[in-house]
Amino acid sequence: MSSETRSIDDSRDAIRERHADAREELVPDDPARHYIGGEWVESASGETFETRDPTTGEVLAEAQAGTGEDIDRAVEAAWAAYDSEWSGADPTKRQRVLTGIADRIEEHRSDLATLETLDNGKPIREARADVALVADQFRYFAGAVRTHGGETVPTDDRKTIQTIREPYGVVGAVVPWNFPLLIAAWKLAPALAAGNCVVLKPAEETPLSVLELVRLVDDVLPDGVVNVVTGYGAEAGAPLTEHPEVRKVSFTGSTAVGREVMKAAAENITDVTLELGGKSPVVVFPDADIEQAVRVMMLAMFYNTGECCTAGTRLFVHEEVYEEFMDAFVESAQGLQMGDPLSKDTRLGPKVSEEQVERTLSYVEQAREDGARVVTGGGQPEDEALADGCFVVPTVIDEIDHDSDPVQEEIFGPVEEVFAWSDYDEMIERANDVEYGLAAGVITQDLSKANRTARDIEAGNIWVNQYNDFPAGQPFGGYKHSGIGREQAKETLDHYSQTKTINMRL
Repeated sequence: MSSETRSIDDSRDAIRERHADAREELVPDDPARHYIGGEWVESASGETFETRDPTTGEVLAEAQAGTGEDIDRAVEAAWAAYDSEWSGADPTKRQRVLTGIADRIEEHRSDLATLETLDNGKPIREARADVALVADQFRYFAGAVRTHGGETVPTDDRKTIQTIREPYGVVGAVVPWNFPLLIAAWKLAPALAAGNCVVLKPAEETPLSVLELVRLVDDVLPDGVVNVVTGYGAEAGAPLTEHPEVRKVSFTGSTAVGREVMKAAAENITDVTLELGGKSPVVVFPDADIEQAVRVMMLAMFYNTGECCTAGTRLFVHEEVYEEFMDAFVESAQGLQMGDPLSKDTRLGPKVSEEQVERTLSYVEQAREDGARVVTGGGQPEDEALADGCFVVPTVIDEIDHDSDPVQEEIFGPVEEVFAWSDYDEMIERANDVEYGLAAGVITQDLSKANRTARDIEAGNIWVNQYNDFPAGQPFGGYKHSGIGREQAKETLDHYSQTKTINMRL
């Protein structure tokens, strides 16, 4: 089969000019600063780093290279805000603040989406969808804050026992580069709703949209309630997760780094929420509508260029429909339009960095060495217009050993691994035979099969005949090495607060 993928009819110069115009409009010339205590400040070290446009390879901006000293300042500012104002903010005030943030996001949704595309490389249509979800997260928790409380415990008539929920105080949040603004909202909205102040470190690859968000809501937030420190993981992220005055840590990223975050938190007995890696299975039954199954899998695998922790990277197709499905799936993968992510017609943009390109292609090469068949893709596009960018062609692999590293480890790129199955129990055993358990998909017209399979798969999120649907209120989190805790739902407020019991004799 051909490995060519369609690309947008655009010239290299046209893409570079379009991105230069967007950068000039949205990105200040001066280095971006930390946001601490309601003020824009430089790093204590005076050092900065570059963030690059993954479509053109050009420098987008400079950001402050934060260190432990900057984290100390931010934590101190957060506690000052908590002690002086936010700890006394009743649910009505917190609701007003969260609603005000949502209003401001919606007012500036176009600029935020464009900035996200410049910094991350995701297609503009996906960035717009992300920004809509960001606003919805703040609206959801603005409502949930009014319902979050304790309970009365039944006892005898001479006592009253009640529980109340209290915030931790200061939360440290570390967010990844694949959904910079959305995952920041998944942490900021519930943390603020529960009454905490936050110190947030964005990924060094993608700090701009989060900084723009806090600039837009500067007059909505009391000073110090949200603080943002940019920098690298070792210099800024580690001091945040290790900080003795941070009472709760929320981290989204790789399982390897998550282990280190958990170790650091253990030193201070700090509570953690961890959303980590995934290697999600999707099961196609023989009764599946093939056209629907292909549509679901295109979203499951190639959304956000495969840079999704939930991506359905291990596809189990029943042998009765394997050939029919593969023909249609590969044709659709080859038909994905690659190109400038600022173009509304683009369906597959660049990966976030050259480092991530090399990582993805190294797994493809390892699969080849292990005897797998690369059905389509497996490299970078030949289109000269895309030569400056971090593009990887959609890739489909089969005839690969399930025990091999490319199958067992998270590739985090547009690479699908396909397996034929006939025996249900053997398929389920393989589907669960990874260290991850974040998400899974089931495609069938038989709801009894769907229900059984959803219960048999060891994962925290199961989609049936759809994929990557994240409405606010739906708990999100993983089993096994995919993490601890749940995000974006009412129960998330419990993760950002602690229970106090009051037992009173009358």
